[in-house]
Amino acid sequence: MSPSDLQGCLTFIREAERLKSVLRSAYSSTGRQESTAEHTWRLCLLAMVFESEWKELDALKILKLCVLHDLGEALHGDVPAVLQHQAPNKSAQERADLQTLMRTLPYELSSAFMALWEEYENAASPEARIVKGLDKLETILQHNQGDNPADFDYAFNLEYGNKYMGAHPLLQQIRALVDADTAQRGSKPPAPPQS
Repeated sequence: MSPSDLQGCLTFIREAERLKSVLRSAYSSTGRQESTAEHTWRLCLLAMVFESEWKELDALKILKLCVLHDLGEALHGDVPAVLQHQAPNKSAQERADLQTLMRTLPYELSSAFMALWEEYENAASPEARIVKGLDKLETILQHNQGDNPADFDYAFNLEYGNKYMGAHPLLQQIRALVDADTAQRGSKPPAPPQS
């Protein structure tokens, strides 16, 4: 790798660090808002845990899709799942932001990353459809596991991302378990205010 390409790659890595500070609307089990980077990490972990279930697919590509899927959020942040219907330009903004982040990468690498991001965004391959489903499941898992505000809308979880669950029978099995957790969590009365 040439010195200028090496420097460009390091600049990209430094810029991508911003994703660690992008907060999502989900809360951790300790009540702290999670970052997009934390969501991405657990999405990768989900993909690794269940890798043996989709042996016919490219596991490395699945992980690459997981890593890149929300990277564009490093610049303009996350749009909460419950508000995405109000953000018709979300995809275009993330695409533009990803291009900005990758401007210092060697052309071949930035082209490959953009192709993977587009593949995910358009659910254009079996791997991308698996990642789309896992992405929604990770979000719902966090919603169910989080120490959320008293007015948290658990009913939202029951519909969120259903269209991606048909990508694989395992996604449907996980979804059934997660939906049961959602129903149980949503039926609990709010915790009393702390004094």
